[in-house]
Amino acid sequence: MFSGVALATLGLGAALVLSPVNAPAFAQVQLQLSSPEGSDRVVPASDGQIKLSFAPVVKAVSPSVVNVYATRIESRAVSPFASDPFFSRFFGEQYFQTRPRESRSLGSGVIVEGSGVILTNSHVINGANDVRIALSDGREFAVNIVVEDKQTDLAVLRVRDPKGTSFPAITFADSDGLLVGDLVLAIGNPFGVGQTVTSGIVSALARTGVEASEYEFFIQTDAAINPGNSGGALVDLDGRLVGINTAIFSQSGGSVGIGFAIPANMARLVAEAGVSGGEIVRPWFGAKMQTVDADIARSLGMDAPHGALLTDIAPGGPAERAGFRSGDVVISVDGQRVDDPSAFNFRLATKPIGQVAKLERLRSGSVETLDFTVEAAPAAGDDAIASISGNSRFSGVTVRQLDPALSEAKGLPYDATGVIITEVSPGSPAEGMGLRVDDVILSLNDIDLSSASTFQQIASQRVRTWQIILQRNGRVTRSIVSG
Repeated sequence: MFSGVALATLGLGAALVLSPVNAPAFAQVQLQLSSPEGSDRVVPASDGQIKLSFAPVVKAVSPSVVNVYATRIESRAVSPFASDPFFSRFFGEQYFQTRPRESRSLGSGVIVEGSGVILTNSHVINGANDVRIALSDGREFAVNIVVEDKQTDLAVLRVRDPKGTSFPAITFADSDGLLVGDLVLAIGNPFGVGQTVTSGIVSALARTGVEASEYEFFIQTDAAINPGNSGGALVDLDGRLVGINTAIFSQSGGSVGIGFAIPANMARLVAEAGVSGGEIVRPWFGAKMQTVDADIARSLGMDAPHGALLTDIAPGGPAERAGFRSGDVVISVDGQRVDDPSAFNFRLATKPIGQVAKLERLRSGSVETLDFTVEAAPAAGDDAIASISGNSRFSGVTVRQLDPALSEAKGLPYDATGVIITEVSPGSPAEGMGLRVDDVILSLNDIDLSSASTFQQIASQRVRTWQIILQRNGRVTRSIVSG
């Protein structure tokens, strides 16, 4: 995105080897701060005001921020020639056996519920075998991973045995109330040195193009955040959580004053799913979109380029039923301006299922407002999923037949056919055959696969050879394997 500039998430990860839907309200501890709710923003006008301290906010908030320690057991080859087939064949595979190695990543987290529920980043705990947290007073607790949502890069942890402890939970702010220039504090565990507080301002809002996610809508801040700050709190001067620190732009790996946080309105949805023990249910609009650039804006008679241009509509989907069609431009959601498809996805994702949202649409030069009932993508029925077991070449694979919502999520055309692999058991014949998650199997032995049941019927058979046509990463290949 920027020449010579790297985007880095903030967990130390493997770089540091220490080795060899609706949910209940949060039970939160209210923070007592001197700044009144909804007070006007005032620029310091005297020496006395400039000497005012952030200490009361830090004292109130810091107990809600924890250190997160995630331990992974990784396999490491004894020899650097382990991946060379010549040496493996010459010396024997036993010479190149792998050995387990323990690595630990350091990050931060925020207590969001008094019973011991912690919000952090998914990349902090991804692949971890053991996760622990440490409170600001040094007490440590083992935690379970309740939710790991890679789409938003958020995860929810729950203390395994609280031992009667009541944890100080932070209060969520409405991140839509932030303005560029607002003062914020970042609290976390940079480089594993211990809890650290830095101050800065909101540098920008609604940043996209930061990570490969359809829910990009980051808060940018110049408060110094570094590796290890991942999952930590970005708070306002009322001590409320406005964001979860997640990523930085950096040439050196350290802070250069460009950090990004996931807005609290998105973080709250994931936290609620963790508190209730439920599943994250996201809205589905049922349309593919693109950004309105300057040329498109001129062709549509727009004063300035903004909005999400609908390029394809899912047949029978929510958007089509609400009256949208290709060529429409969505320019706002409930009065909140939409600048691009990522902004639209974020705005819609923060609406509860069943709520009616006001979508402002531009069509043929005219702007009108439509009521859109937020609904979830249709769930897959039992007949849409098939698992193969027993004495079959495909044993260990689970597939799901494609539908418009699933096709959209996987970047496929709405009318895509075939079955998509959702799971491959380790060590199974299916894995040995080279099948991978997200492969789309189009045909078996010249029989087109229109449903999961068809796949199950064919794949369970014993035949001498299999002719497989599958699509992987946009490329269609034909293979012949033994039965």
